Amino acid sequence: MDTVFSRVNRSDHRRIAEITRFLRDNDLNIDTTVEVFITVSHNEKLIACGGIAGNIIKCVAISEQVRGEGLALTLATELVNLAYERHHSHLFIYTKTKNESLFKACGFYPIASVPGIVVLMENSACRLQRYAKQLSQLRQPCQKQPHSLQPSDQKIGSIVMNANPFTRGHQYLVRQAAAQCDWLHLFLVKEDNSRFPYEDRLQLVLRGTRDITNLTVHPGSEYMISRATFPCYFIKDQGVADDCYTEIDLKIFRQYLAPALGITHRFVGTEPFCSVTAKYNHDMSYWLETPLLPSPPILLVEIERLKYHNTAISASWVRKLLAQGDGDTISKLVPQATGEYLQQLLAQRPKKAVNPDETLIAVKNPALF
Repeated sequence: MDTVFSRVNRSDHRRIAEITRFLRDNDLNIDTTVEVFITVSHNEKLIACGGIAGNIIKCVAISEQVRGEGLALTLATELVNLAYERHHSHLFIYTKTKNESLFKACGFYPIASVPGIVVLMENSACRLQRYAKQLSQLRQPCQKQPHSLQPSDQKIGSIVMNANPFTRGHQYLVRQAAAQCDWLHLFLVKEDNSRFPYEDRLQLVLRGTRDITNLTVHPGSEYMISRATFPCYFIKDQGVADDCYTEIDLKIFRQYLAPALGITHRFVGTEPFCSVTAKYNHDMSYWLETPLLPSPPILLVEIERLKYHNTAISASWVRKLLAQGDGDTISKLVPQATGEYLQQLLAQRPKKAVNPDETLIAVKNPALF
């Protein structure tokens, strides 16, 4: 029997179970974000597979018995064609560093890596450089200082945020950072893995910061890596996975994006709640300042969180209140534009009796709402 290529959707539970077993046999876990797989079978036996999650190729595995026979290139071509059919032409792949040469042969180029563990690649040798060049054209004259000031003397700040949704805490961070800088660049995480759509989050940020004159709000970029899309299917230790995410994310920022804009500082809020984010802030200072990277260092500045009734304001708190229908408290924690947006969402909810168990679930799992 000939070798057969097939497409398998997530809804095909029997085939997905077969793919899961095959991935485990190849020391991988299945990634739940994959929307569709391509499988390769020979004599009805699965010998290779790969998946598409948005514009990211994931879960590529080839049976050891058929490696080196050119199957990888054929499978990669099929995955790229499938992604194009799904209107994704800008593709990324995360893979083990030992597979880097394999995917180079398939037209992918490395962007950043954690030596010995993971490499992030894309299907262009120059797209990231073009994006950095576009950013460089957005450098702004510093309005606080004479135009004769040399760039090396300027304090150019940056913030990366999800704003899910944009709160008074976010607004306070932006204002405090802008007050310390000649110019401030704010990047919004683009992926729609949040409670609120990207376009809505962007508009709320723009409306909540329009009075800040030395600020550029940048539309989201796929080079702002989202933790939600970072793969853990071949990194079994969650702690190691988190460290790899941090290293990849910050290497891209420091080596490509920050130099394009002349960024010298990055601002974050203190993190009293989430241990993962607190560790990310700690590790950020290393990757932004270490002399081991060739690009100029960036100074990390932590700003104390704005509080309401002695509790730090957070987007997760606002989401919990939204799940509970507490519009009054929400209005104390968010700017006017965000408050109006959330009140509209509350008004659109169907009227029903409150189930105490449902409320408890909402508080514990705000991401579900």
